[in-house]
Amino acid sequence: MVIQAAIKTGAGAFDQLDPPDPELFLDCIHCGFCLPTCPTYLLLGNEMDSPRGRLSLIRTASEGKIGVSDSFVRHMDLCLLCRACETACPSGVKFGFLMEAARGQVERQHRYPAAEGRFRQLLLNTFTDIGRLRTLTSLLRWYQRSGLQRLIRGSAILKRFGRLGKMEALLPEIADPRLYALPEVTPAKGQRRGRVGLLLGCVQRFFFPQLNAATARVLSENGYEVVAPKDQGCCGSLLIHEGDRARGKELARQTIDCFERAGVDAIAVNAAGCGSAMKEYWDLFQTDSAYTKKASAFSTKVRDVSELLAEEPLRGALQPLNLTVTYHDACHLAHGQKIRQQPRTILKTIPGLRFVELRESDFCCGSAGVYNLLHPELAQQLLDRKIERIMETGAEVVVSGNPGCSLQIEKGLRERRLQIRVMHPVELLDWSYRGVER
Repeated sequence: MVIQAAIKTGAGAFDQLDPPDPELFLDCIHCGFCLPTCPTYLLLGNEMDSPRGRLSLIRTASEGKIGVSDSFVRHMDLCLLCRACETACPSGVKFGFLMEAARGQVERQHRYPAAEGRFRQLLLNTFTDIGRLRTLTSLLRWYQRSGLQRLIRGSAILKRFGRLGKMEALLPEIADPRLYALPEVTPAKGQRRGRVGLLLGCVQRFFFPQLNAATARVLSENGYEVVAPKDQGCCGSLLIHEGDRARGKELARQTIDCFERAGVDAIAVNAAGCGSAMKEYWDLFQTDSAYTKKASAFSTKVRDVSELLAEEPLRGALQPLNLTVTYHDACHLAHGQKIRQQPRTILKTIPGLRFVELRESDFCCGSAGVYNLLHPELAQQLLDRKIERIMETGAEVVVSGNPGCSLQIEKGLRERRLQIRVMHPVELLDWSYRGVER
């Protein structure tokens, strides 16, 4: 076809390193089913900020009719990559693959204004580096325990710091990581079902260490030997999501090699964004002959923890929890991994727990990786909508399968002074096993 020929001869705007695949964007039939599912289209009312519009821009750039201009970049950047359009699409367009590839072109060809570029690099370099995160969270824990946070939040000073001030508003209470230190191997209880690797992650490792500890306990309770390799780092999902494919691939290679050395039957993930990216390593390495087969084999082993636990009946004695609970579908779990029922099934097995469905449960909360830091005004509008829906349920606990969503929703609940806790499904299951509500 003309488009493929233009791309092969270099006539298009994209370079030859992982360009958007024409076979994918040509699947779009412009039916418009994606429009009412797209958060940015609903907020902005601009066709170019809809999936159909963005695909049109990608196609036009591939044909060489437009370049990677400021306008093109803005429409790509404003996408949440929530992938709700994939769920709605009757043609099965793999929008996520196309958007990540397009952002890869933006990362190599576009230069952001100096301040914007520095801020983006600060985010990506911090949240994907275990050493930097360890240092940062140690400082933040002192900041909270010293009482300085309370003083600063009580003043108006944070408003002067723009997006850095908005970052501070997302901070949860930083736990002492020593209280939740995991052994490299947690033995299985009872008859062993398998040997499972646990992704410790970046945000969950330092901001939600209790979640990783709960995940290991629950998997052990259900007959899994849990391996948490000490040498694991970032899985690269944030970099892939934001278009830095070279660094994302390097971290992905390290992740593949790490769990390959661990000799596990499956890799359990308790963060939707990480799990979605890891399940799609096979696509990331299609042109890397050294990792094509390894990545494909790795991707088949990745399981969201709720998915893994729902594969067989739960073991152990569950104690009642007298709680009213609702569930928020994280985008990369519901739309990226197509996992919806498993977390609900787990929650409904807990005695005494009252489950209430959340209206628009799979509508994005505005977190979307670092979207709420790069585009805080739009993210706030989405968060406000999500909090309104949560309030309708009368729930005491809102459950989420992604740490980014949890941080975002917790922020929204604090802003309205609502006494509603945010938990992961596996944490509630762990409470039930231990007979506690804390």
